[in-house]
Amino acid sequence: MRRAWLNLLPALALLASSPASAEPQRFDIDPEHFSIAFMVDHLGYENLLGQFLKGEGTFVYDREAQRLVSAEVTIQAASVFTNLDARDEHLRGHDFLDADHHPRIHFVATDFEPSSPTTGTLNGKLALLGRTEPVTLDVTLNRDAVYPFGHRRPTLGLSVRGALDRSDWGMDYGVDNGMVGDHVTLIFELEAIQRDALSR
Repeated sequence: MRRAWLNLLPALALLASSPASAEPQRFDIDPEHFSIAFMVDHLGYENLLGQFLKGEGTFVYDREAQRLVSAEVTIQAASVFTNLDARDEHLRGHDFLDADHHPRIHFVATDFEPSSPTTGTLNGKLALLGRTEPVTLDVTLNRDAVYPFGHRRPTLGLSVRGALDRSDWGMDYGVDNGMVGDHVTLIFELEAIQRDALSR
């Protein structure tokens, strides 16, 4: 019996030293490191670059399985910024975002398809102007590490890219005459801070 226990000890020691199975983790997007940008053609002269200055989001992600459990992002429509007051007021109005009647732009993820340990495709639904339509985003994990200062929590750094046709949501001002492009490029840069562990 004693010999059996002695033979078992190395296996128990190996088990004890192995890392525990990963659990899904909740991440909050750091509002101080959340860039929400877009580009759209203007009369063929330029791709106008704009931003939304107020947004928040959270997601639950299983690193080990590369499985996204849930994710949502909310953007305040009235926070649109293109560095020209008159243009920003026009964008907030009924021709574009109609921010008084539809103050929130809301994205909810439906699934995530990893293509490598650091890249994948995020599918979801975007609610804008009272309509909900599908969108697809390309996600790149830039870094996964404990933050080197400040909160010192595990943090993910992500780059997200995508595109949509704004007319799919009924925002068709300037499309027919070529004044403002229909196709909008989406650019998101963010840091997401791990909050807690959740059971599978």
